[in-house]
Amino acid sequence: MDILYFFKKGGNGLAYSGIGGQAVMEGVMMKNKESYAVAVRKPDGEIIVEKREYGGICRNETLRNMVFVRGIINFIESMVLGMSCLTFSASFFEDEEGPAERDAKKERLEMGLTIALSIVMAVAIFMALPFGLSLLFQSHIKSETAVILIEGMMRLLIFLGYILLISRLEDIRRVFMYHGAEHKCINCVEHGLDLTVENVKNSSKEHKRCGTSFLFFVVIITILATMFIRVDSKVLRLVLRLAIVPLVAGVSYEVIRLAGRSENPIMDLLSKPGLWMQRLTTKEPDESMIEVGIASVEAVFGWKEFVESIREKEHDV
Repeated sequence: MDILYFFKKGGNGLAYSGIGGQAVMEGVMMKNKESYAVAVRKPDGEIIVEKREYGGICRNETLRNMVFVRGIINFIESMVLGMSCLTFSASFFEDEEGPAERDAKKERLEMGLTIALSIVMAVAIFMALPFGLSLLFQSHIKSETAVILIEGMMRLLIFLGYILLISRLEDIRRVFMYHGAEHKCINCVEHGLDLTVENVKNSSKEHKRCGTSFLFFVVIITILATMFIRVDSKVLRLVLRLAIVPLVAGVSYEVIRLAGRSENPIMDLLSKPGLWMQRLTTKEPDESMIEVGIASVEAVFGWKEFVESIREKEHDV
């Protein structure tokens, strides 16, 4: 697929690179099309880079490009790949000798169980718990709309509280620093700058295509969607709330996708809350973390050619 470029009016070029990633334990994963690389800073200080191919869970191009459906597929693939990369990065810290030798079948089973458990916990904490708490207000508040809004506010508060709680853990704080390094590297090349430590340090640690922004949109769109779920049965109400989760994920993906490819003032405004949220999930990385991020980008993305193409287009404008 051709790379699409979007530029700020009369300002510095902001180009869509198509690369994305995530922070892992003492490292950064970057993905470009079907290639991804995980760069990890080992306990002895060495940076190790593992590059692999990931075709995804669905090979059907029609489905992969279908609006809303592609968001659901992307969400599931991100969870699977993300968990795999976290497992890989953690393996370097299981003992002092290096990566532990593990049975591949056992590892896949453990990863599958972990993903399943994560989904169950997410549903319980962010969907079922706010719904259950909102039922306590029904005997005191007659307006169903008000109760739904209270449920939505509790869901948002639980989301914020969860992020604030885990951000106090030292290991998570370091992951958030690598998260900042990931964003800074992408922002650096998308603004047409050479991928150097100094340029990355001066780049923003917030990015509109971030998973934090995606989750924020999921929460907000869930609140709006539940406004239309008005049935008497409490059980059916909960079931319908769970049933719309894939649709909400699909819509949220489309919003993030559009925001990440556009400098439209309206999209910039809609992106603001998600960018503010990223102040909690990204921290300023040190130079050693930035080096890891750069190594991950260089393994899957030809940033020099990309930056040169930006400069040529800016020259033609």
